[in-house]
Amino acid sequence: AAAAGLRVLLVDKKQELGAPIQCSGAVSAHALSAVGIPEDEEFICQPVYGFIIHDAEGNGTVLDYRELKPEEYLHRPLGFVVDRRRFDRYLARMAEQTGAELWLKTEAQGYAPRSEGIAEVFLRRLGKEHRVSARVVVGADGVQSQVGRWAGLNTHVRVGELASCLQYIMDGVETRGLLELITGKRWAPGGYAWVFPRGNGLAEVGLGVVPTLADHDARYYLEQFLHHSWMKERFRNAHILEVQGGGVPLTAPLKRPCARNLILVGDAAHQVNPITGGGIHLALQSGRLAGEFLGAFLGNGGLPTADNLAEYARRWFEQCGRTIQTLYREKRRIFRKDGRTSDEALYRTLADYFHPHSPYKKV
Repeated sequence: AAAAGLRVLLVDKKQELGAPIQCSGAVSAHALSAVGIPEDEEFICQPVYGFIIHDAEGNGTVLDYRELKPEEYLHRPLGFVVDRRRFDRYLARMAEQTGAELWLKTEAQGYAPRSEGIAEVFLRRLGKEHRVSARVVVGADGVQSQVGRWAGLNTHVRVGELASCLQYIMDGVETRGLLELITGKRWAPGGYAWVFPRGNGLAEVGLGVVPTLADHDARYYLEQFLHHSWMKERFRNAHILEVQGGGVPLTAPLKRPCARNLILVGDAAHQVNPITGGGIHLALQSGRLAGEFLGAFLGNGGLPTADNLAEYARRWFEQCGRTIQTLYREKRRIFRKDGRTSDEALYRTLADYFHPHSPYKKV
């Protein structure tokens, strides 16, 4: 939006961008290139070349794109594990270089639509109250978006569709440049466990569980996975260097992520892959789409009514919303089954989804 000539103010209540980390940080090379982000060593921890999908007993499907699609991936990575702190700072710097202004340690407390297409936004920055005028507020405030609730949008996520995720940054874990996903309700009911290479001898080891399908919290299952799974020997000499966690919505996207003078993007609009839990690609995509739409719409003097801003939602739905809804129906089908059948269904679905010739459209 700033690149289109609009005045843009970025607001973050935290004093440090990207912290605390609540994401494993896996993103495809395509996701970066699609929104014009260069592959920069400043935020890349480790290139990755494919996946290993494991079932609960340790049987695996190896999807190494260097072997399955050598014409495209023999000499270039499929994607990357990124450092979210450095990645978020990199994106903020890109925005500032196009003219956006960034306020850290600033809490957005509400907004009030006024006349002539203007809204008043109430902020508290470094202990001081501020009021700024804006034509559109873009809510990118994550799960259970408060910004959306200001406008009466139902951003609530039911506990049965909210994954509780926890991961450790560990050293001493052998990895091979592939993202490993481990299925099975014994290790991660309602979700899966993962081992992602992070470079420099480090790995991200974590899992996501759905509380309504679990008897214990995420920490219990992660400790069980580390010390009692068929993978335990790989963690015998590992040490925990950092603990990270957060919630991931595994629901359908909001049908109407917009209101008068306001739109939602990313997790705030439930724009997350409901099977994999992946959200970086969709957040980048929706953010770029919102910026381009608002740059043209407001630049031409458009009035930001709820109906006019719904054009953003329509474009997003055409680009990836249909696919997300299909994956959501598939997720519900998987977890309606009994334990063993749902384990097998999730294993097969993930193996199919991440295959280079997948029947599923990637998002």
